[in-house]
Amino acid sequence: MKLIQSINPWTGEVTKEFKSLTSQEMDFKIDLASKSFENWKSTSILERAKLMKRAGEILRKNKEEYARIITLEMGKILRESRSEIEKCALACDYYADNAEEFLSAEKINLPDGKKAKIMHQPLGAILAVMPWNFPFWQVFRFAAPTLMAGNVGILKHASNVPQCAIAIESVFREASFPKGVFQSLLIDSKATLTLLEDDRIKAVSLTGSEKAGAAVASTAGKNIKKSLLELGGSDPFIVLADADIPKAAEIAVQARMVNFGQSCISAKRFIIEESAYDEFLKLFQERLSILKVGNPMDESSDFACMARPDLASELYEQVQQSVEKGAKILFGGQKPKAGSAEFSPTILADIPANSPAYSEELFGPVASFFKVKNTTEAIRIANDTAFGLGASIWTSDLKRGEQLASEIESGAVFLNSMVASQPTLPFGGIKKSGFGRELGRQGILEFVNSKTVYLG
Repeated sequence: MKLIQSINPWTGEVTKEFKSLTSQEMDFKIDLASKSFENWKSTSILERAKLMKRAGEILRKNKEEYARIITLEMGKILRESRSEIEKCALACDYYADNAEEFLSAEKINLPDGKKAKIMHQPLGAILAVMPWNFPFWQVFRFAAPTLMAGNVGILKHASNVPQCAIAIESVFREASFPKGVFQSLLIDSKATLTLLEDDRIKAVSLTGSEKAGAAVASTAGKNIKKSLLELGGSDPFIVLADADIPKAAEIAVQARMVNFGQSCISAKRFIIEESAYDEFLKLFQERLSILKVGNPMDESSDFACMARPDLASELYEQVQQSVEKGAKILFGGQKPKAGSAEFSPTILADIPANSPAYSEELFGPVASFFKVKNTTEAIRIANDTAFGLGASIWTSDLKRGEQLASEIESGAVFLNSMVASQPTLPFGGIKKSGFGRELGRQGILEFVNSKTVYLG
């Protein structure tokens, strides 16, 4: 039987170990989910909302406890962990307050005078394959709409955040959700694909890497099951010459360093018109240099470390390969210590098109800088990527900004603001960033049967 370890990335200490589920234990939990669905789908939306509101209350009440678990398991600073829990509670409230309206039948008046309607009904047990970088938020943005729609949830969390997975299940249990409506399964990736082949699992939502998404979507497709994928991103941060440069630089550092750069929608490629380039780069580097590294449990720390030592090594290798291709290191770039998850924030410039910093997702605190002559070149570089998750454009001319936003190939474009997910806005990508939408009204309709009823 495999052990799943919880390791503090800041200290390298193994804090807890868990036994992965046997095939028999996994079968029991899936059977429980399937049986629970038969009652849960008939539970009134008002009752579901009451329980979901309670889940939000529990998150707020235990915010410090849950935030500490996040920080100790994946290394983000404590204040970011607190914000993550607060955001989860907002999602619970949002869907508790709006699910009835979102799921209400849509009436259609037909040309011949007849009528029809579209009913939105749950599918059953939905599998969620979730990542470590936002270990509570990624789950709750799946769970809140999915459970409010009348489905039941099965969580396969990332193997390095098992305590988060267990704590999340405890939130729903303490909120008095019926047994089996939400369960966390401590299993490996191979068992996940086997699980997806089970007829009792009706669909899957995955947030993770391109490789993981391809494997899950392939298995789902072979078994004729819907999949929703939110994969990587290489988000452009475009700054035009007429932008508020000091403000753009201030937000740019936040956008690159949030979660220590380990976010699909963090700004990764900074595309600056040449007349503003030097000022923006100078301000960006100044703001980056004053950030304080330290223990993530220390309230004064601005950043700590990456989630695992191997991730730090992989990121450094991408930087080195980019330098070998001709990119220049303007800031940072130090090699991580062997076995350490620490990483030096880095700025790269003069990046050639055949380098990792140009074409790959750099999942960590590395900022790639591009100087462009005009908006035509800015849009070309912004779209010259396999990904299409988010983008931001900085300009004082909002009309011009809206026009440029329509030319960006991504699931979201934010004007004069950093890209961020929130319960009220649909979230997702195109190209190799995935398909489908989470959050907003679209998020609750992803895993329902939109049934047409003709009223003859």
